[in-house]
Amino acid sequence: MKLATIQMVSGTSVQANLASARDLLQQAAAQGAELALLPEYFCIMGLKDTDKLAARETLGHGPIQDFLSHTAKTLGLWLVGGTLPLASQDPHRARNASLAFAPSGERVARYDKMHLFRFAQGQESYDESRVLEPGSEPVGFDLPSVDGQIYRIGMSVCYDLRFPELYRALNADVLLVPSAFTWTTGQAHWEVLLRARAIENLAYVVAAAQGGVHENRRRTWGHSMVVDPWGEIIGQRDEGAGLVMTDVSGARLREARGQLPALQHRML
Repeated sequence: MKLATIQMVSGTSVQANLASARDLLQQAAAQGAELALLPEYFCIMGLKDTDKLAARETLGHGPIQDFLSHTAKTLGLWLVGGTLPLASQDPHRARNASLAFAPSGERVARYDKMHLFRFAQGQESYDESRVLEPGSEPVGFDLPSVDGQIYRIGMSVCYDLRFPELYRALNADVLLVPSAFTWTTGQAHWEVLLRARAIENLAYVVAAAQGGVHENRRRTWGHSMVVDPWGEIIGQRDEGAGLVMTDVSGARLREARGQLPALQHRML
């Protein structure tokens, strides 16, 4: 199964970000992608955290969700829309939700980010809980591939990467990690965490990132990558918008899991 891992440098305009995402997804489809993953906050990186609230949508309604559904159907892709802000019961906060769409345009899964990012170091500090409400349930879905395999896809978002128990609970073949890691935390921990999650779970890890300097002057780490079940990086992009095209192999999954049969995992 051919994957497109999409890296962006999203700005403050939702429409401009959707146009950029559309161009990259069209490139992915032209190169034969069956599954495409957009990064966290692909639709908006605001000047301030509360800008997310102005862009939030109710589930099933809104231009961002319409874009994802229409693009999946038009391009014939399985499409996971990084994250977008969805309305919650708290009028002052949103859910940071990752939505998966089938090639029919039907929404097949919704995952709300469970672990909210908090970080403080000198003048640099973040606290997503000021404007976001955490999710509570792990989510996965089955993807019947044209290669004849049914892959179990596990969903997660960014800061979730630091919580290995979530990934074990997903029991997946392919783990998705749309992200917007900061420059500081990314250079310290990004690669080692992604490779660890792949090794622990004998699964592919697909991480689509924001990567560059944004309009809000925040710098994200980038380095979108795909890691195979043995922990080897099989595709990576350092900074800037673009694609990482890789292949997922059911045979490679079976081989890696056969080499370490003592681990508990789902066999294809």
